[in-house]
Amino acid sequence: MKPERVEIRIVAGSLRGRKIPCTVHDQFRPTPVMVREALFSILGNAIPERPFFDLFAGSGVHGMEAVSRGASEALMVESDGKLVNNIDTRLKEFGILKQGYVVKADVYRWADRWIPPTEPVNVFVSPPFPDLTERFDQFLKLVNVLIEKMPNESVISLQTEDDWDPAKLPGTDWDIRKYGRNMLCIWVKLPASMGVKEEEKA
Repeated sequence: MKPERVEIRIVAGSLRGRKIPCTVHDQFRPTPVMVREALFSILGNAIPERPFFDLFAGSGVHGMEAVSRGASEALMVESDGKLVNNIDTRLKEFGILKQGYVVKADVYRWADRWIPPTEPVNVFVSPPFPDLTERFDQFLKLVNVLIEKMPNESVISLQTEDDWDPAKLPGTDWDIRKYGRNMLCIWVKLPASMGVKEEEKA
């Protein structure tokens, strides 16, 4: 793919219409707007007043979209220094340094050290597509770590390719949605007691 300069728009909320310039190439292909709109439509009322974690942040658009829609704060984790600088520039430009933060780190290592808030959070995970096959076991371990650490009532959303098999994901009741070549896998962490009660009812 020949590198192409594009502008990604924030689609709703207080930052609606603001543009994030970035260069698209083989190693960096931003989430299609349709998929991003679908994600935030599904999350809906789970966005306002909750922390949002944008992992493998890339352009940082998901974290900034979350802030735009009322998230209490958004932390974007990205390992590429140039992308980190671009995110920081946009946070300053949009005037959201009090709500938006970017960290340069390897997501797999960051997750092991992550100390989550006590209140429910939203976690969005959009790894480089090769990681879904070449680092499959490591990716599943990452998801397990995040799920284990998330407070109850938290939501984790994964963006994968549509031919990736979600059957090996931990837990049950994943909501799977397909959008072209992209797939969203969404899961809510319910208190263990709720699961027991449901089993007792059955």
